Amino acid sequence: MTKTLNTALSIELAERIKSKSVNSFHNAHKAVLLTPTATYVQGFLVSAGEQAKPIEYSWLEMDEQIIDPTFPHLNKNAEELYYFPAQSLSVKQLKAVIEEATEDYPEDDPLPVYGEAPFEYYGDVMLGGKNYLDAYKAAEEKCRELNSPKIQDALP
Repeated sequence: MTKTLNTALSIELAERIKSKSVNSFHNAHKAVLLTPTATYVQGFLVSAGEQAKPIEYSWLEMDEQIIDPTFPHLNKNAEELYYFPAQSLSVKQLKAVIEEATEDYPEDDPLPVYGEAPFEYYGDVMLGGKNYLDAYKAAEEKCRELNSPKIQDALP
């Protein structure tokens, strides 16, 4: 079952946390703290249009819905967005991971969260384990599908 984007709740949460356009990870982190029954999710976002590759991204999931506090900054319709989850964390898990990362590496941003080492690199994107690779491959395939020339466009 594909989860659907709840645009109304996404916009409401974006306003409540004063979301920024540049960091979906921090927006999702702030939003999940206000929505304790939601899950913090990291993965990849693909949008219809000019985009050539997946974007590493974060959002919330709750009750079979996607809640994206960065959505108002994307300037896209919900139907143009495709989310590919790689990792989900409860509020409790996310708090613990951030606390540990802040203690171990105080000068580094604790987000995004990549799970256990070893990590693998694919192009400019640092990925976690197999779950990240699977999500990335699915997102790449969607990019190819969205950006491939349509047969009817090629006909004279």
